[in-house]
Amino acid sequence: MTQTGETDTPAGETSRQRLLLVTGLSGAGKSTALDVLEDLGWETIDNFPVRMLKRLVARPGEEHGKLAIGFDSRTRGFVPADVIALAKDLAGREGLTTSFMFIDCADAELERRYNETRRRHPMAQGRPVLDGIAADRELLEPLRRWADIVIDTTTLSTNELQARVRELFGERSGDETTLTISSFGFARGMPPLADLVFDMRFLDNPHWVPGLRELTGRDAAVGAHIEKDPAFADAFARIRDLLLTLLPRYHAQSKVYVHVAFGCTGGRHRSVYTAERMAGALREAGFSPTVRHRNLASRAADELERTRTGAT
Repeated sequence: MTQTGETDTPAGETSRQRLLLVTGLSGAGKSTALDVLEDLGWETIDNFPVRMLKRLVARPGEEHGKLAIGFDSRTRGFVPADVIALAKDLAGREGLTTSFMFIDCADAELERRYNETRRRHPMAQGRPVLDGIAADRELLEPLRRWADIVIDTTTLSTNELQARVRELFGERSGDETTLTISSFGFARGMPPLADLVFDMRFLDNPHWVPGLRELTGRDAAVGAHIEKDPAFADAFARIRDLLLTLLPRYHAQSKVYVHVAFGCTGGRHRSVYTAERMAGALREAGFSPTVRHRNLASRAADELERTRTGAT
């Protein structure tokens, strides 16, 4: 998957204009993505007639910049095959870097969003929301297959989508790798964007220990309990060593973004503690990870933990 980032232009070379085509299922978050791009300094236009797109692209010698064009099934003159043909043509133009981003989401989540907001799906036309979603997905499927960047927002909050777009398109040095260490709860869904996932449910679950249930992996008492598990130290060391082996190789292969996720059942204890500890170990090794805890603020719930071991 191609992901774009800012690079410095060597002296004497002509700067390249950046063009990002943004589409996706209605209700998946395209407008949110475009709003973030605008905040990042991109010129953004939504539902711009596809046939007029070439007029917006700078010619050699003209002023260059960052241009994001949003379009979907409501856009005038929208034909997926024509969009792909146009993207191919633009990709071969001198002085232009072109990327294509698709915002996806599961049908059930889209239906929930439409029912919650009481908005009409643009392709439902008096039919049930799911009919409109199905028609939209069928129409856009060729573009999803063509896209070099796909973001699935099924389990993402608005803030998480905004953060993901900033990760992809915020200013950065040309050869820097952005490393994210996160925690999550399997009971609340897998993270859709992780490159490496480590399951920490083999550790003793603090949720069932009196006095620890309402605490989190950031609390010393929880950390002490996890450290006492005889499996923790060896597993942690092996995962750390694996990451120290893989991360430089990802960098050598020009992988710009690496997301390492640690999961437990509820996402509040074992995964949080391990993610914090691993981020510290990687900082000591010279890396600069960003740490995120997806379910840290979630309610402690026996029904999510399921068993005394936390296994599902």
